[in-house]
Amino acid sequence: MCGLAAILAYGSAAPPVEGEELLRLRDAMMPRGPDGEGAWLSPDGRIGLAQRRLAIIDTSAAGLQPLWSADGRLAIVYNGEIYNWRDLRRGLEARGAVFRTQTDTEVILALYAAEGVEGLGRLRGMYALAIWDGERRGLLLARDPLGIKPLYVADDGRTLRIASQVKALLSGGRVDTGPEAAGHVGFFLWGHVPDPFTLYAGIRAMPPGGIRWQGLDGRSWSRHLETLPGLLVAAPAPPLAAAERQQALRSIVGESLRAHLSADVPVSLFLSAGRDSACLASLLGAAGAGTTCFTLGVEEFRGGPLDEVPLAAEVARACRLPHQARYVGHRDLLAARDLLIAGMDRPSIDGVNIFFIARAAAEAGHRVALSGLGADELLGGYPSFTQVPRLAGRGWRLPRALGLGGPLRRLWARLLPATASPKWAGLPEYAGSYAGAYLLRRALHMPWEIAALLGEEVARAGLRELATLEMLERSLEGLVTPHQKVAALECQHYMTPRLLRDADWAGMAHSLEIRTPFADATLHRQIAPLLAAATPPGKADLVAGDSRLPNAVAVRRKTGFVVPVEQWLKAEGIAGRGLRGWSRFVYRAMTGPRSLLRI
Repeated sequence: MCGLAAILAYGSAAPPVEGEELLRLRDAMMPRGPDGEGAWLSPDGRIGLAQRRLAIIDTSAAGLQPLWSADGRLAIVYNGEIYNWRDLRRGLEARGAVFRTQTDTEVILALYAAEGVEGLGRLRGMYALAIWDGERRGLLLARDPLGIKPLYVADDGRTLRIASQVKALLSGGRVDTGPEAAGHVGFFLWGHVPDPFTLYAGIRAMPPGGIRWQGLDGRSWSRHLETLPGLLVAAPAPPLAAAERQQALRSIVGESLRAHLSADVPVSLFLSAGRDSACLASLLGAAGAGTTCFTLGVEEFRGGPLDEVPLAAEVARACRLPHQARYVGHRDLLAARDLLIAGMDRPSIDGVNIFFIARAAAEAGHRVALSGLGADELLGGYPSFTQVPRLAGRGWRLPRALGLGGPLRRLWARLLPATASPKWAGLPEYAGSYAGAYLLRRALHMPWEIAALLGEEVARAGLRELATLEMLERSLEGLVTPHQKVAALECQHYMTPRLLRDADWAGMAHSLEIRTPFADATLHRQIAPLLAAATPPGKADLVAGDSRLPNAVAVRRKTGFVVPVEQWLKAEGIAGRGLRGWSRFVYRAMTGPRSLLRI
């Protein structure tokens, strides 16, 4: 895991790349790569590449970047891990390729040299990369299909700047920092800033699966690798008995887990009391991996029903895996608050738990950790899998069909008691479609509430640019079953822009790489037929019949990991009113004097 940066002066009137700016971009990402650094600036000043390195595969100096091809034609800076790099390398060697390192980075470079852009579709893993092609005189950018690794772009029409973090681009001092209405509105709408937006007009996120070419001659093009709906679309699978379904699911997950263990350093596991991480622990125990498990507990919940530590410890013992538990309380949050906010890069109401469990693993000397993130979104682990189809039913469509959705919403909003959720008022306007129902399920604030927070003009401009319902509808193209539809919505609009992004910044704040065997494009493609079946697999199928695991894991209802940030902050007189209060605190802390908040 690393932090990458590049600057390309492609416009005829573009000033040459400044070496000092390139180094500012690189060194703003120090926690992402404490093990090494590299930079290169072309003699004509048209292109500069830089990287900070966290050494996971081939930890020797041979893995420093930028990494050049043997013929000096290609150079790469890259952030991520390629899990099938050894298989790809053997195939390339059979075709005559010669390698000088034991890195996955060099395999990417050789694959591009042999197959061009098409070769990127063969990569299994998480990645963001930039390849300088000296022969074709241009820069190629790419991001993995699920968007696990971040990549941000600032393009003013003359100079293209890229980095792994927003704050790195800001540190260079050459990007437009005017407010981006869609980014500010999107944060209060969802609780995170939706791609491709940031809080700044001059900075955009590369889309998941995005590929972009920018030539020095000004010519550019963009395309996409297979998108998430495409990965989930599949012909219905033949009917499977429960035992067959469970066996198929476990086989797919086990194969992904083995791929994600590729590393030259020890790999640990974030272990909760849930079925997803318990499944991973069982598979690791069966393989005799000896993986250390880390569990986070909350002091305020110690010994109660929300305390995950006792059951997680029981799972670790049953799987014969070393286990460490760490409890945190509100004073830990206050002590780490500044580092937590600084690490976010883009504001989020989530990620506090990942931040603290990542810190525990890093303090124990670990560089890589596995997480069960991504299982809920595929296997129906959220209430949305029942709530959204119900709210999308035909019985809710009449008010909108008669043009009464908006008027009824405004009427209901006036009649609702102050203690009721504003979402009740939104039922006549948004229920009746999957897009509208999902917005009701996942929104932090409803669209009509944003003006009170950011002002009428900003709210109107941001909502227009976000075009939320249209965006959600596009996510459903080609999907048929209710389970497919909700899985696609949860993966694209919750897992990728919030959970995976939170895992990245929270892990990188402690120089820890977090890997997600369930959030894997190959696994998504393999599991798609099962999800299209009349009876798709659920999380219970992950642990059904597993004799290694305590029975309590199979029967325990999902609770989610709860961090009482409201109580913690209220204890210090800082904020309140649940996640809405927390969102305002995070927003003010990250924007400071630039805050657009009206209240």
